[in-house]
Amino acid sequence: MKAARHAIPLAALLLATTAIGGANATTVTIATVNNPDMIVMQELSKIFEAQNPDITLEWTVLEENVLRQRVTTDITTNGGQFDIVTVGAFEVPQWAERGWIEPMTNLPADYDEADILPAIRGVLSFNDTLYGLPFYGESSMMMYRKDLFDKAGLTMPDQPTWEQVQGFAKAITDPANGVFGICLRGKPGWGENMAFLTTLANAFGGRWFDLDWNPQLESEPWKNAVSFYVDLMQNYGPPGAASNGFNENLTLFASGKCGMWVDATVAAGFVSDPSQSDVSGDVAFASAPRAVTDKGANWLWSWSLAIPSSSDAKDAALEFVTWATSKPYIELVAANKSWGVVPPGTRTSTYENPNYQAAAPFASRVLASINSADPNDPVSQPVPYVGVQYVAIPQFQGIGNTAGQFISAALVGNSTVDEALAQAESVTERTVRRAGLLK
Repeated sequence: MKAARHAIPLAALLLATTAIGGANATTVTIATVNNPDMIVMQELSKIFEAQNPDITLEWTVLEENVLRQRVTTDITTNGGQFDIVTVGAFEVPQWAERGWIEPMTNLPADYDEADILPAIRGVLSFNDTLYGLPFYGESSMMMYRKDLFDKAGLTMPDQPTWEQVQGFAKAITDPANGVFGICLRGKPGWGENMAFLTTLANAFGGRWFDLDWNPQLESEPWKNAVSFYVDLMQNYGPPGAASNGFNENLTLFASGKCGMWVDATVAAGFVSDPSQSDVSGDVAFASAPRAVTDKGANWLWSWSLAIPSSSDAKDAALEFVTWATSKPYIELVAANKSWGVVPPGTRTSTYENPNYQAAAPFASRVLASINSADPNDPVSQPVPYVGVQYVAIPQFQGIGNTAGQFISAALVGNSTVDEALAQAESVTERTVRRAGLLK
């Protein structure tokens, strides 16, 4: 990699460089999620192709739930459809243990692996070896409209409680003017509504399983958390909330429709960017809300680029994943977009960079949130699993998706919260018993 070339703006490089990919060019097929940072990566990848005319990139860009299904199917069946997959902290250690993805042991000398944030490196490693290179890392936080708070005479605490959030939502909801008090994930999926709802249950003192793998979804903390969520969203959330995931809520918040939004810290750069957010000048931030505890109230995640063991283009794939997760790539995004929207949560050097500090006043809060989430000690009660907003067992994709469907039904009023949690617990118990976890 030639770091100096990475700083060249996209238009200038493409005008100056003609990539000639002949018949012998290696095709690298990439599966990724349709989040804003990945859309930028696809756009800027033209620079990579110009610099590497022997490599041709083909993209499969999918909605999050669909991406997870397609990639998991391909990996588990050794399908070989993809040479690079965008996967997260949930998949990487489990897939590494099963030999489904390649270890990142041949990184270029200038990659500076030691620069990766320790918390992010930890969730993307197996036996102290990286198996996914972090494209961005995140926790969760409160984003809110300071102008609406000022108008209502409200002050957001640095560490709000969910009870306070409910009061704030009531005060600033103004449906006549298209403003709703709060936006939260409602789209079913283990990585969509259940990622948020698991941290909400954590904050209310809940857990997925006790130490003997007995499901705890019908426990008082879960009932309190989900009942609170349904009431909050039915009274102060936007219409159609059960269809909204990260991207949908990002659009709603950026267009001024949400007074508050609790979600991934990666959104901070986009809602603060005047070119992408109508409310950029009015956005402020606080910690993810707590209830009876703040332990497990904010999650830890990293979207990473991994190379399936079934790939027949591993060397070319490694060229791309090291380029797209490098320090020069972050500088490239800054040169072509802005420092405020560079991929966050991956490198110490980013948070030490004065340019990023000036453009991202939320940076220190994001870093503190990432460092405070501990997947090895995730909640206030003892648990047999790793993971803050997920349970790191293969069966969690299925039980998380199913629970998400049941709770979504309660959100739209097709069932009660008690019915939804009873159904989710029944499926969860049957699944872990079949897996031999519950005796």
